Amino acid sequence: MKLSLKSVAVLLAGLALVSSCKSKKPNSVKLGKSSTATGIGYNKKGGFQVDKKFKGQPTGPNLVFIEGGRFTMGALEEDVINTRDNLERTVSVQSFYMDETEIANVHYLEYLNGIKKDSSQEFYESALPDTLVWKNELAFNDSYVEQYLRYPGFRMYPVVGVSWTQANDYCTWRTAAVNTNLANKKGGKKGKATAQKSGSRLAIESGIVLPNYRLPTEAEWEYAAKAMIGTQYEDENQTNQRIYPWDGPSMRSPKGKTKGAMLANFKRGRGDYAGIAGKANDKAIITTEIYAYPANDFGLYQMAGNVNEWVYDLYRPLSNSDVSDLNPIRRNDFLDEAKNYDTKGNNSLIDNKSRVYKGGSWADVAYWLAPGTRRYLDQDSATSTIGFRCAMIRAGTK
Repeated sequence: MKLSLKSVAVLLAGLALVSSCKSKKPNSVKLGKSSTATGIGYNKKGGFQVDKKFKGQPTGPNLVFIEGGRFTMGALEEDVINTRDNLERTVSVQSFYMDETEIANVHYLEYLNGIKKDSSQEFYESALPDTLVWKNELAFNDSYVEQYLRYPGFRMYPVVGVSWTQANDYCTWRTAAVNTNLANKKGGKKGKATAQKSGSRLAIESGIVLPNYRLPTEAEWEYAAKAMIGTQYEDENQTNQRIYPWDGPSMRSPKGKTKGAMLANFKRGRGDYAGIAGKANDKAIITTEIYAYPANDFGLYQMAGNVNEWVYDLYRPLSNSDVSDLNPIRRNDFLDEAKNYDTKGNNSLIDNKSRVYKGGSWADVAYWLAPGTRRYLDQDSATSTIGFRCAMIRAGTK
């Protein structure tokens, strides 16, 4: 239907009126000149000081923004082990950031170099990955023991042999390193002097520095891995659920130039870690580089396969029934005490040091690549199949 010139003029006039009436109410980025509560001007002598240059939380190095929302958390595969420890339930997760890749050997070597300069020898030695995780009396993995962490050819391979405790320490160091760098770059002379003097970040109110890097919660990790944002089409409707971080039940790319190519690095079957020479199905006998496979719909790489990843949560088989449905996490044994599990009688391995890891690895069959599956290990243990990535809160602002 065609509109007359008069109708068009009326429509444009209406749009102009709406535009002129656009709200000028203050928000976190555009705060205004004075307090709406007291009327007192900001940044006056002796008054409350605010940074009016704040443009919203900056995105930290290697981080990807994950828009929060509701999702169905839990295992979608058949529960072949019959653990029933991740039954489906609806939860909501706030917006957050997550590393687009697993932490690589070069990143961890940077960390070791940093703490060697400003930490005790004892702490430095406690941070070293356990390279003996590759050792196997019945397998010739000697070269990995000696070369995997430090040889340049493995720089962009995921660090392994790192415990949950070591991963947490890395997050603490990274927070300080990134924020000191931001203070030096964006804080001017005052910020640089403050950072150098304190050895830490500027005040949170400055808006220049970032919140803490940390391990993601299990809910955040699972939400980010499924990336259901890629299945939405209209008004909160989703076309399908996902078993893996991609559509469909297959481990291969279904179309395009990459049709038939494996979508993750995993163990295809007994004794088959990569396929045959010249036509390897996933091109990786052990781990592979952190950008080796297509990213999921949030832009995250290797959320299935390559290495399992530590998450923050303490393991309990019934976490699904007793954690919150908003930003769920199990950080201690509240409501499910360790005394309920017979570790002293060797009838259980569950205690207050049992931490969850997820995602499947180069040595796992496809079942474990589903984000809803979960396993656990002592927080001070390490293996050649577990690495990690970091997360960060999205602190306000739209």
